[in-house]
Amino acid sequence: MAIDPTAQVHASAVIEEGAVIGAGCRIGPFCLIGAEVVLAEDVILHSHVVVTGATQIGTGTEVFPFASLGQIPQDLKFKGEKTRLVIGARNRIREYVTMNTGTEGGGGLTQIGDDGLFMSSCHVGHDCKIGDRVILVNSVAVAGHCHLADDVIVGGLSGVHQWVRIGRGAMIGALSMVTADVLPHGLVAGPRAQLEGMNLVGLRRRGTERAQVSELKALYATLSSGNFRQTAREKSDLGVEGALSREVLDFILGPSDRSFLTPHGK
Repeated sequence: MAIDPTAQVHASAVIEEGAVIGAGCRIGPFCLIGAEVVLAEDVILHSHVVVTGATQIGTGTEVFPFASLGQIPQDLKFKGEKTRLVIGARNRIREYVTMNTGTEGGGGLTQIGDDGLFMSSCHVGHDCKIGDRVILVNSVAVAGHCHLADDVIVGGLSGVHQWVRIGRGAMIGALSMVTADVLPHGLVAGPRAQLEGMNLVGLRRRGTERAQVSELKALYATLSSGNFRQTAREKSDLGVEGALSREVLDFILGPSDRSFLTPHGK
């Protein structure tokens, strides 16, 4: 066990031999930290937090009461192999959040980026890859093997089916069930979610140039009129100037055997 002398550890916390606690960390009452856990500098664990397994938590991340991080995956194929959970810097992980380690079949790693907000009762399943600045609102459940790119927002009480990809900047409305891939900057809503358009509000908030937004809207209209992959191939062959449009086309033509969420009526 290696606890930096500047760390503050409550007397009721349990830290198993082998854990590494970085400078400036604060460990609250009744926390449990496993033997393979590594906490970087200035991590805050409020009371009753469990961190176990081969779990790393990055600088400045704050974890609120009753969160459970690094437990074994909820996968019947899991046979006790050594897998990991890596959480980036400056995340806010609220009450009752659960994040599991990976599985051998999924690459052995569940990975969380930087600067995310994971609101109360969210779940991130095994082998997920979550980007930077992602927001999961209360009670969102992300199943195993999902990839959520940077700046994704998932509304409360939504579910994401296993193996789904959600592209950068997409927004998922509350109470949605996402069963297929979501285009970068897409706007999705509905009990069985459908693509409602592009996340124009999010693009404007990030200071995207108007010309790129206009090109992206035109691309969305073209894609909506036909088969996504076929249309994307045709557009790609013609060449696309804007980086955002190129990103959408690359996403559609990327490696995935799942279908895509499409607009109403398709």
